[in-house]
Amino acid sequence: MSDPAYTDKTPCIGLCSTVYGDQVCRGCKRFSHEIILWNGYASDEKAAVWQRLEQLLERVVNARIEIVSSLALHQALSERKVVYWSEQPLACQAYRLLTRCMEEGVQGTGLRLRPAYASVSLKQLRDDIDQTFFDLSLAYYQRHVTPQPGSCD
Repeated sequence: MSDPAYTDKTPCIGLCSTVYGDQVCRGCKRFSHEIILWNGYASDEKAAVWQRLEQLLERVVNARIEIVSSLALHQALSERKVVYWSEQPLACQAYRLLTRCMEEGVQGTGLRLRPAYASVSLKQLRDDIDQTFFDLSLAYYQRHVTPQPGSCD
């Protein structure tokens, strides 16, 4: 991953659940130690966290939504005044659009719901994406961060 300027910004969305003991934040999906140490991280460490978050979210979004026009997506983001970073994967930009202002539907936004999700409401879709993103982040944490029984960590 290149080191785009936004990677020095925090992924925090103001819904932190680590204060309640979660090891993975239900808001930004970072690990509790990443949240605590964020301000001390070097740019490449922050970029690595962003890369993991973007890859997981991209996987989840692309399984549910097809991006048929990046131009229409960017127009919809601009028209709705949704802050996004053009360096991020299109799926992450699409998710920002979904989470901010999709009451009117996806028509004209450059997005098309995949057939398995075409009949669900956008709120249900957004909640499903968020929960699956959290589940993948938690699984990643348990597999790669939590010491396994019998390990020497």
